[in-house]
Amino acid sequence: MSSASSASSVSSAPSDSATTSGPARLSLAAVTPANIDAALALRVRPDQEDLVAPVVKSLAEAYAYGETAWPRLILDGEKPVGFVMAFFDIRFNPERPDDHPRSGLWRLLIDADAQRGGYGRFAVEQVCAEIRRRGGTRATVTYVPGPDGPEGFYARLGFRPTGELSRDQAVAELDL
Repeated sequence: MSSASSASSVSSAPSDSATTSGPARLSLAAVTPANIDAALALRVRPDQEDLVAPVVKSLAEAYAYGETAWPRLILDGEKPVGFVMAFFDIRFNPERPDDHPRSGLWRLLIDADAQRGGYGRFAVEQVCAEIRRRGGTRATVTYVPGPDGPEGFYARLGFRPTGELSRDQAVAELDL
């Protein structure tokens, strides 16, 4: 975790229309009837299947949670390379009086053939930008802990573990 970058490394580019510099044109797009099959075809590597739920589960959750969920395809040009879903204003422990609404990253899935191309970082930056656009000052992420999990990835983006668990997942936060 000592290799984590500062929180200022997360950009504030606007969502759904943001692009990166350089040859790749990265953007986020809403899941629509025209691209749902491409979204459902995204898969992680077999050794990652226990770390992230498939897109079909995410879309079912997005339907069930309505405005709280923000599902998006990650596009490189016109090609879907991943899926990200944010959440907004959810209380993790509503029975506790000190619990506060949180916003953050609910799901991140980069297709097996597209990993290590900067797509995950881009998606997290866009989720953080959307949280800021909505007035938020902190991003939350939960992840499956363990040596093969994404903790190092999130730490490099500046997320810090809170010591909490949300069900069986570790919780980390980033001040925006």
